[in-house]
Amino acid sequence: MPSTVIELMPLSPTWVDIAMRLVLVIAAGALIGLNREAGGHAAGFRTTILVGLAACLAMIQANLLLTTMGKTPQSFVRMDILRFPLGILTGVGFIGGGAILKRGDLVTGVTTAATLWIMTAIGLCIGGGQLVVGSAGAIVAFIVLSPFKLFDELISHRQKAHVVIELLSSADIAKIETAFDPLGYSFHLVSKSINEPDAAVHAAYQVRWKHGSVSGGASDLLAAVEERYKVVSFEMMTTTT
Repeated sequence: MPSTVIELMPLSPTWVDIAMRLVLVIAAGALIGLNREAGGHAAGFRTTILVGLAACLAMIQANLLLTTMGKTPQSFVRMDILRFPLGILTGVGFIGGGAILKRGDLVTGVTTAATLWIMTAIGLCIGGGQLVVGSAGAIVAFIVLSPFKLFDELISHRQKAHVVIELLSSADIAKIETAFDPLGYSFHLVSKSINEPDAAVHAAYQVRWKHGSVSGGASDLLAAVEERYKVVSFEMMTTTT
């Protein structure tokens, strides 16, 4: 039977071990953070590194405290050292919650919050001495955030937008709901108002369609509507990262 080698947390890490963990978690945070920074997300290069460092330092501290309890190595499994990673995960939960913004049906920052979460797990692994596991997690996370994003863009997602159109009369309201069906857009009337100065009708619609790109095809929809009518306002309502 082939033997399996499993990385264990060393009971007495040297300064070289600690330095290696810190350098490795900084490199992992930089790898993932550069991707988020390039995308203009709230949690970018420095934030990702700091989250990983916090998790790593918590596990290093737990590691150092293992030898101060006066117990035999066989009893360490009963020690409550999980309070350190659990506390870090709880703190990152607050940061991730702050990164998620919701306005109506529009939700942003979900992927950013998930990135902070995975970076915390990577920091805990590296800080605990599982260098291979933490490094593998960082590489996989980078692949998911970068190359896998191309696959995500190929999938047609349900998109939504709120459009206010200026019409000459109320009779045109029903025509709009059928005029854009051939283009794949479904218009649903939300409200109607009259503009007092020129008595123009302002009709608000919720528009639904499917599109696979990052923009959701918002510019295509806006161009199609502006070819036929005057657009008063336009707002995307689709979930984004």
